[in-house]
Amino acid sequence: MTWTADELDRIDAHDELEIAARRGDGRLRHPVVIWMVRDGDELYVRSVNGPDAAWYRGTRARREGHVSAGGVQKDVAFEPVSGDLDDRLDRAYRSKYRRYSPNTLQRITGPAARSTTLRLIPRD
Repeated sequence: MTWTADELDRIDAHDELEIAARRGDGRLRHPVVIWMVRDGDELYVRSVNGPDAAWYRGTRARREGHVSAGGVQKDVAFEPVSGDLDDRLDRAYRSKYRRYSPNTLQRITGPAARSTTLRLIPRD
């Protein structure tokens, strides 16, 4: 499944995304507000606090959950990505969130956050 153009536009227009990983028993964890960026027809998230953040650890178990932003509610799969996209996603984060603290931007584009990059893949 892919994102529709409308979903991408509506989500990307917002700075914040609510994300909740699915527990082993199928229930959703408590949602957390994070930043996200769009690259073409894909959406990506990172943990500003690196791999030790509770929400990120939750995504590792079942690799599925739910996101919400801009009126879009969607079940998603979490796909780890690394390497080739890092520089492009760093630029996207710096552009989209440039009005925020330089310290936070440095953290979201640093090695620890880069290691947590996830592609959000919409599910039925």
